[in-house]
Amino acid sequence: MQRFTCDCGNVLFFGSTICLKCGIEVGYDPQRGNMIQVVPVHGVKRCANGTKYNVCNWVLPTTVKETLCQACRKNRTIPDLSTERNLMLWGRMEMAKRRLLYTLLRLGIRLPSKMENPQIGLAFDIISTLSNPTVTTGHLNGVITVNLEEADDTYRQINRQQLGENSRTLLGHFRHESAHYLWQRCLSDLAWDDPLRLAFRERFGDEWLDYASALSAHYQKGNPTGWEQNYITGYAASHPWEDWAETWAHYLQIVDGVETCESLGIQVQFIALPLVMLPGEAGTLPSMLPQDGVADGEFLAWLQRWMCLSTVLNEISHSLGEQPLYPFVISVPVAQKLRLAHHFATVWAGK
Repeated sequence: MQRFTCDCGNVLFFGSTICLKCGIEVGYDPQRGNMIQVVPVHGVKRCANGTKYNVCNWVLPTTVKETLCQACRKNRTIPDLSTERNLMLWGRMEMAKRRLLYTLLRLGIRLPSKMENPQIGLAFDIISTLSNPTVTTGHLNGVITVNLEEADDTYRQINRQQLGENSRTLLGHFRHESAHYLWQRCLSDLAWDDPLRLAFRERFGDEWLDYASALSAHYQKGNPTGWEQNYITGYAASHPWEDWAETWAHYLQIVDGVETCESLGIQVQFIALPLVMLPGEAGTLPSMLPQDGVADGEFLAWLQRWMCLSTVLNEISHSLGEQPLYPFVISVPVAQKLRLAHHFATVWAGK
């Protein structure tokens, strides 16, 4: 997340609605990619979900007839808002969703809604298991479904412990499911021998493995021994699609984390922490893709900056008596998968 400031010079945050110094209403403008004052000179208006429910701080041009911002227009289903609890949980959901969209847009990935483009558009169903007990978080044909109850911290942590996960967050759900959406939109229609599909298969495995059987085996047997050597999470070992989704979600987490730290002035020299140094092979692409040593080096330097930053963040968390903020280990195979995810991001930029 980048650093934002009001016209008056005061610091603003991604979720800000009012500048605490000058008192002017503010909001995030996805077209400008910045927080701005909601004043006539800027020609913007608040999203209706912000004015009516106080769950959105994005703005849209006053010249358009739409009342919802581009993030809220992607909602196909929202919870029953007759209860305060649902409204509170939905607000948390919307914040996580907007952070996902912010990062994807910053990467240059075009995100039409289903209404705008039924073929490749994106939509969200946010549904509570209290109203539909069969609902599960997942993706299907451009629609990302998220269980509203995951916004309840207690519910989510119980699930995390039962599934043996190191981390489970709302934002992580959205990032993970966005990978399935982008796979279907950008990779699934490629020819069998397209270099991008071959590269995917080399890094993640044969995507044609029976998906249902693989997940069933994962939940019956649990994580394979030594999964940490090749996967970012135990769940990633269940199937190549899930390995891709967990890797892409982690890539987005690093993109956001590095931007946040560096925009706030947190700089770490990775040469001061030699234990996190990765070999050059960790930053290379599969051989069937165009090779670019400069890009490989830039990626590896970026990744090592994050590894040093995350070490510092973990030590700060320990100093506060809390669990590590970043309970992950990046091995060479995981770094190579992240490198391919980064390549995909550059290929998809502007498409």
